[in-house]
Amino acid sequence: MSLASGPGPGWLLFSFGMGLVSGSKCPNNCLCQAQEVNCTAKQLTEYPLDIPLNTRRLFVNENRITSLPAMHLGLLSDLVYLDCQKNWIREVMDYTFIGVFKLIYLDLSSNNLTSISPLTFSVLSNLVHLNIANNPHLLSLHKFTFANTTSLRYLDLRNTGLQTLDSAALHHLPVLETLFLSGNPWKCNCSFLDFAIFLIVSHMDPSDDLNATCVEPTELTGWPITRVGNPLRYMCITHLDHKDYFFLLLIGFGIFAAGTVAAWLTGVCAVLYQNTRRKSSEEDEDEAGTRVEVSRRIFPTRTSSVQEFPQLI
Repeated sequence: MSLASGPGPGWLLFSFGMGLVSGSKCPNNCLCQAQEVNCTAKQLTEYPLDIPLNTRRLFVNENRITSLPAMHLGLLSDLVYLDCQKNWIREVMDYTFIGVFKLIYLDLSSNNLTSISPLTFSVLSNLVHLNIANNPHLLSLHKFTFANTTSLRYLDLRNTGLQTLDSAALHHLPVLETLFLSGNPWKCNCSFLDFAIFLIVSHMDPSDDLNATCVEPTELTGWPITRVGNPLRYMCITHLDHKDYFFLLLIGFGIFAAGTVAAWLTGVCAVLYQNTRRKSSEEDEDEAGTRVEVSRRIFPTRTSSVQEFPQLI
């Protein structure tokens, strides 16, 4: 089986066997009780490995963890609550959460996230609460990032580096109730228009509506992003700025120049054609005149001969 198709059976069996050996006790310095493991603020630099397999709630927040290993995390098939806030996690990959499909609560806020793969949350169809706020280096989200999280009711995207969102990014969240978008450097230019119109048409009002504002352009700085749909439509569709007028002027000049050249070429062709026809007509007339003169010289002689014939008889 290729890597693209996911982990192979041998790898899963090996991981499961290792989990049975190492996942039956409580990690050092952590508190384990009633299917809950609490490793909050334990100065961990790596994800703890000795986590009981029947764990349903896991707290690894306020540490220095840089990544979440899919192999070990995937062994926790009963996990429903995962708190990873305030760590140093840089990215989450396609198969990071492939084994925790029962997950309902996920907190990845206050990390160093720079990217989230499009399929990161693809198996989390039961996810209800997702927090990825306070990741200032997260500059973009793929339009299919939330495609399979159809149960999501709470989504926090505050204080990231997001400048725009694809209008399709939130299409697959029919039961979303709480949405936070403030604290982001939203660039409300023409590429933002589709998302702004989507917010209006879908009646999806962020919970921090008045605080989610534009930073660009100057004309819309401070405007709530839920209210820039109509101004953007005017600016991007019906309104012409200086560049548009310059472009139209350039196009007009191009059309005028092309028309002038075409007219000149047409005139030249017409003159050449007329000259050719005139020369041809003159040649025809000269030839016709020559033929007439020759005829005149021939036919009078014949006439005189015909007239003299009876006199001879």
